[in-house]
Amino acid sequence: MNDHDQTGLPEPTRPEPRSRREMPTRRAVLGAAAIGGITAAGAGAYAWAGGLLPSDRLTPAKFADRFEQLSGVHDGFRRNHAKGVSAAGTFVSNGAGVELSSAAVFASGSTPVTARFSLSGGLPTVADANATTRGFAVLFHLNNGEQWRTAMVNLPVFPDSVPQGFYDRQLATAPVPATGQPDPAKVAAFLAAYPKTARAMALVKKTPPASNFSNSTFRGLNAFYFTNQAGKSIPVRWSLVPEEPFRPGPKAPQPDHDYLFNALIERVRSGPVRWHLMITLGAPGDPTHDATLPWPANRPQIDVGTLTIDALQTEEAGNARDVNFDPLILPQGISPSDDPLLTARSAVYAQSYRRRTREAHQPSKVDVQEVEAEHDH
Repeated sequence: MNDHDQTGLPEPTRPEPRSRREMPTRRAVLGAAAIGGITAAGAGAYAWAGGLLPSDRLTPAKFADRFEQLSGVHDGFRRNHAKGVSAAGTFVSNGAGVELSSAAVFASGSTPVTARFSLSGGLPTVADANATTRGFAVLFHLNNGEQWRTAMVNLPVFPDSVPQGFYDRQLATAPVPATGQPDPAKVAAFLAAYPKTARAMALVKKTPPASNFSNSTFRGLNAFYFTNQAGKSIPVRWSLVPEEPFRPGPKAPQPDHDYLFNALIERVRSGPVRWHLMITLGAPGDPTHDATLPWPANRPQIDVGTLTIDALQTEEAGNARDVNFDPLILPQGISPSDDPLLTARSAVYAQSYRRRTREAHQPSKVDVQEVEAEHDH
């Protein structure tokens, strides 16, 4: 363990916030039966309907409409992170997380996972690009019937601190037809209205993306709480750190339209890809409510196990295509913080899920078998 007393947890860093006590997780809202279901739709929608989200002007439908406004409607695909590929593998816990959380996933042993790699945006045919945000979503199938779902990205911080900011940013940074670039005046006005986003985007700009999915670090940028068997809670953030060494990605556009996904398919075909699940422990004063703010670099980090991806599948019924990676589907021992983005994400994911599952599914634009066949020839 890095700089952490192995004899026990620090005392809780501050009193449990009111919003954390009132924040509904999927367990509380839908009950144990929903936890076992892979396609259930979003506890955050209930929070939104109950007025727990910070803006009465926004609804999950408006968020989904905004994605459709910018990218069009593509039947059967997610409204954001539309382009993706399903994955399968295993998480092997080393037991180090047991003193942090009572969640069964941290007991020594193996947990199967369903996962998905993706690119941000609502276009399932978008060309792979180094600067496009990459996603890595994981569903842990715990041996006690619970699930833990988490959707991570390859950014050091999230650009927005509140749902309204995310909603406004989509339109402010949308390319205009004349130039193919965002309107500088709209971007400037947006950043003036959201200075936290301006600072976060500057930090993102200083963090170059890796060359591939397989050597990218993925972070769950929202804060959560871990509670152990003794009832002690601590704020945490987590990340998946690759075993493969970092190499910077190309800045120029690549001739291969799907170069990131094709490289991932070839990499997994050659052997398993591994990441270490790192838990960062918060300290008094570390923000739990604002994903634009990084925690200090000297916070203790604990390696709690290894996530291995050993298979990729073209998205279809029965794999990650039909999973809603709702961040509020949490096992006992993990609970949400007071970050307002959590209920918003849950609710918007549910809205996207309901829309796409009522539509005719279109073939995935990332075809694993096709790429493998081309490689064989």
